[in-house]
Amino acid sequence: MRISVSEAKGQLTELVRRAEAGDEVILTKHGHAAVRLVPVNAIIDVQTRRRVIEQVRASAATKRIDGPSAARSQDFLYGDDGLPE
Repeated sequence: MRISVSEAKGQLTELVRRAEAGDEVILTKHGHAAVRLVPVNAIIDVQTRRRVIEQVRASAATKRIDGPSAARSQDFLYGDDGLPE
């Protein structure tokens, strides 16, 4: 959404709400883009960040599937004599 600064003066609350909701709000001066309203991301404290990382790690550990050993992963490419097939 593009709106002139003079029009935005009376609609600031609505424009801020729209920017927080994810809409792109650009204020213009004399028809040229001057300012973009963007939401400020919340700062996450260290304890919360660590807790989230641990939850992701725990979730990933339960989803891991053991596969073949990497040492044996290309055995199907070679014959018993060790040459490519």
